[in-house]
Amino acid sequence: MKLLKQVVLLLAIMLAMAMPVSVYAAGEGNIDNGGGGMGAGTGTNFWSSHDEGVRVTVIRASDGAVASASIDLTNKHPTDIRVHFGKVSKTSYRNGAGLSARMGGYTFYNPAQSLPQIISTSRGGANLAAIKQYFTDEQVIRAIAGYVGMDFQTLTNGEYKLLLEPIAYVTFEGVRTAFTATEAAKYNQLRGGLLRKKMPSLSHKNLPLAMFLETSDLGYPAWSGSKTEKANDEDIIRALGLGIVRFNEVITPEVIEADYEYRVDTDVITAVTVSGGQSDPDNSVTVTFSILGRSYKVENVYYPEDGQQLVWVKWHTPSTEQHITISVTASGGSASVSRGTITANIVDLDDNPPPNPVADDRNDSYRKENAVMPVNPEKTQAAWSVWKAKWKEKWVWHSDWNWESEDHSASCEAGCTQSHGYWQDDGEYVDEGWWEFEEKHYSASLTADMHLVTDEKAPTANGIVTKSGYGVNVSLSVRASSSQTSATTAPQTAVSYFPEFYYETYWRLLERTRNGYSAVFEFKNNEYSTYYRRTHFTPVWMPDGEYRVYTYLLDCWTPDGMLSMNLSDAVQISGSLWDDWHIAPQNVR
Repeated sequence: MKLLKQVVLLLAIMLAMAMPVSVYAAGEGNIDNGGGGMGAGTGTNFWSSHDEGVRVTVIRASDGAVASASIDLTNKHPTDIRVHFGKVSKTSYRNGAGLSARMGGYTFYNPAQSLPQIISTSRGGANLAAIKQYFTDEQVIRAIAGYVGMDFQTLTNGEYKLLLEPIAYVTFEGVRTAFTATEAAKYNQLRGGLLRKKMPSLSHKNLPLAMFLETSDLGYPAWSGSKTEKANDEDIIRALGLGIVRFNEVITPEVIEADYEYRVDTDVITAVTVSGGQSDPDNSVTVTFSILGRSYKVENVYYPEDGQQLVWVKWHTPSTEQHITISVTASGGSASVSRGTITANIVDLDDNPPPNPVADDRNDSYRKENAVMPVNPEKTQAAWSVWKAKWKEKWVWHSDWNWESEDHSASCEAGCTQSHGYWQDDGEYVDEGWWEFEEKHYSASLTADMHLVTDEKAPTANGIVTKSGYGVNVSLSVRASSSQTSATTAPQTAVSYFPEFYYETYWRLLERTRNGYSAVFEFKNNEYSTYYRRTHFTPVWMPDGEYRVYTYLLDCWTPDGMLSMNLSDAVQISGSLWDDWHIAPQNVR
């Protein structure tokens, strides 16, 4: 009987564990992951699966400032950790905190709800859904609030976010060590690459790829690189080894003021002005741009005393939306740059195409007079210059008089004590010239023609006249001319807006069907077109009269800024596609 009761109790426990449990999600997880596969360890350098944790820091959403002490959560009892780096968050490192090793005294929390697997291995990958569910669960967040000393309602009112960082507990050089992905990358730099050499699969793949962002947030970019290959130190420090939990009771769009706005996956030019003293080949200036972990050096920058020089770098933007900071420094002489820090928003315009129009669409409230075309900043001419230094020779004789002694001659009297000789100038010509400066001027211009035409599949279109409900096509012929093509990008972006949306809300990013400085842009192939044509369908309810499409041409970059144009063209609407339908009674015999 006792055995039977034990079996029944065991079955009850197993059934209870198998039953689904409903949890309340108090937040939204901005987390993605990758990794997998581990190399073989050694007796002094190894990591065991599940020997891990997560560092949690409360961050203020408005300005990204650290709002709490960091805490480490783990299912393990890592009381044997001998080396760690304190409770320093990725944000604190980004804000200038240095890496400081500490001996012993490592503290941690074992939460009541066990953490899911965080770091993937060759024996099994971490479950992204489980990680998200765990860190957005109300009870887990209540526990975190208690650990950091915050009220739960305050933590989740939308003013704060949780920054998550995976932690690995490893044996490195025979010493039990704890580090986040950011700390591992910084420690690797400090040790001259030794950590990556000894434990590459953990420190530079599985740990940093255990968490990264799906979308940019708190100034950190979304990760668009490989999810299975080892990353470098710079990418880890910049974009890997983190997740973010947002609380959306108060939803406010994140708008970050920036010096530049660039489009994703685009060639751009960033420029500054350098001045101070004189820069010439004897004392030249070098300007360094630090962008997304890469340094771009512009050497041999010259300008006269009290002059200045525009200095620029051409680079390619990442493929995901993000906010970035560019650092600019000048070295040599007393030079300084106009802006040491430049901020830029990288935006994606290909995310809001018009919805699929249908034949029974209606918009009785539409007022054509309210559809006013926008006027965006326009610039079709650019000019800039570059100082060239040339040496102006001035040869000046520098005398060097020396006495050349001679022996007594036959004409000397007996007992002559007078010195005999002559003075000789052993001098030389010295170039006492100077650097002269010549300013070479460059320019660029942008021209374009836009043609809006009726789609050839519209059966009753006549020239520029068509019925509503049929398609229109656009062709944008663009030419950029430059006297310094190396400092000018080709036109790269064109976006069309439509009167039925009052030239806002929805738009079409055009496709560049011919590249180069003489480019052509057209609509992308329309997924709602029966023939998959490059067309935009006018709404069937569109009133008769002019149907004008507005296009903004941009991303032709020069050192003097971006060239851009406002363009438009129109067709005429007369009738609707329903006029082409004829309903007749069935001929019944």
